[in-house]
Amino acid sequence: MAKERDHHPNKDKKLLVGVIWNFSTELKLIFMALLVIFTLATLLPFIPSSFSLSASDFRFCISRFSPAVPVNITSTAVNVIPEKTTEPEIVNGVIKRTFTGHGSAAYNFVTMSAYRGGVNSFAVIGLSSKPLHVYGHPSYRCEWVPLDPTQDPVSTTGFKILTDWGYGRIYTTVVVNCTFPTTSAVNPQNSGGSLILHATTGDPSLNLTDSIPVLTESPNSVDFNLYTSPEKKKYDYIYCGSSLYGNLSPQRVREWIAYHARFFGDRSHFVLHDAGGIHGDVFEVLRPWIELGRVTVHDIRDQERFDGYYHNQFMVVNDCLHRYRFAAKWVFFFDVDEFMYVPEKETIKSVMESLEEYSQFTIEQMPMSSKICYSGDGPARTYRKWGFEKMAYRDVKKVPRRDRKYAVQPQNVFATGVHMSQNLQGKTYHKAESKIRYFHYHGSISQRREPCRHLFNDSRVVFENNPYVLDTTIRDVGLAAKMFEMRTIGDRLLRTRQ
Repeated sequence: MAKERDHHPNKDKKLLVGVIWNFSTELKLIFMALLVIFTLATLLPFIPSSFSLSASDFRFCISRFSPAVPVNITSTAVNVIPEKTTEPEIVNGVIKRTFTGHGSAAYNFVTMSAYRGGVNSFAVIGLSSKPLHVYGHPSYRCEWVPLDPTQDPVSTTGFKILTDWGYGRIYTTVVVNCTFPTTSAVNPQNSGGSLILHATTGDPSLNLTDSIPVLTESPNSVDFNLYTSPEKKKYDYIYCGSSLYGNLSPQRVREWIAYHARFFGDRSHFVLHDAGGIHGDVFEVLRPWIELGRVTVHDIRDQERFDGYYHNQFMVVNDCLHRYRFAAKWVFFFDVDEFMYVPEKETIKSVMESLEEYSQFTIEQMPMSSKICYSGDGPARTYRKWGFEKMAYRDVKKVPRRDRKYAVQPQNVFATGVHMSQNLQGKTYHKAESKIRYFHYHGSISQRREPCRHLFNDSRVVFENNPYVLDTTIRDVGLAAKMFEMRTIGDRLLRTRQ
């Protein structure tokens, strides 16, 4: 046993020497590689900065000597569209060029809102690519999906209405009417459900359909009496304003809202849409009226992402029409530099009662100058007057036609425009100038300064080759409007600036 113990160390030494001897070539290569690496690591700090070796350079060198090994690389799949190599067609010496669209430059449909329009009808308001509607054939299908799984979905063809009469830019306003051909109401048990709009591009080369949930009704949320019984409306009149943008004058807005709050009476409401124009000073003017419940402001600045006509005002007024469709008997559409007027012996109530048989009537314009002012009160007092009190000269130049504004009974209208609606049931009246007119102070709302730059004290004036006559119709209401404001909201706005 002792001999065996003494013999083992010699055996181990011989085994170690044998292993080293057998792998001597490989060990030499390893030692040489280590020596080269350590030498480079020692010398690199002393090499000029213009000479550098990056990690990618080392990988490149190593890859020249390493065997090909599969590498797992994560990449994004890209659809490569082969380029057309055919020569253009030549017809009668004219080279015919073709154009092929790739990708998506505009949305198929941009939803703003959807509202129930009756027991079995809905309206969807939004934007869509204008070239798609000009050169393609997009279509819409409406589907009601009940929340109760035991009830079957129902669908119908959506009727599209293009309301901006070709004024659209990249996007055009679309109102889709969804009327379901059912004898009973959609969602009759009030158990809830969703309205899905299936928008098909109709493009012959790339016909795609987007299914868009546009409206959800929770259980027991629908008051069907609103659509079936002629109950008294919450308001007599609602004002639906277009998109407000730019650096608006707080004082002009103050005058406008005070005048019309008095003109339309307590059972009226004003809906304003902020596209950037209701800045801090303007909002402070509106705040007292908002607190009284007379004004509602909608922030629509996000629509600026979609390039439509005048801050998408066609879409905005259609949303307002359908949002308040059952809240008022009449809805008015005009701008915040325009003032409604009825003759002294009339009231807005008596005028509207005389027009009840019509679904719509248009209102004649009285164009007023926003550059020249009447100085009959003396220059010092003139500058303290409200804008419509001193801008009292009316343009009498004869022109073929002037823009009109209008009012509608909303339950008879499917879609609307800026100057009138062409999508309604019932009659339109165009001869209401003896009953109601509006005075237009064009551009006055966007001037944050004293509007009077030229003062006159004559009944007739020619300014910049244009004839004007003194018209004090709205001026004469100034004192009553100021007193109404003071009684209603106090002196909170007395220090309002231009």
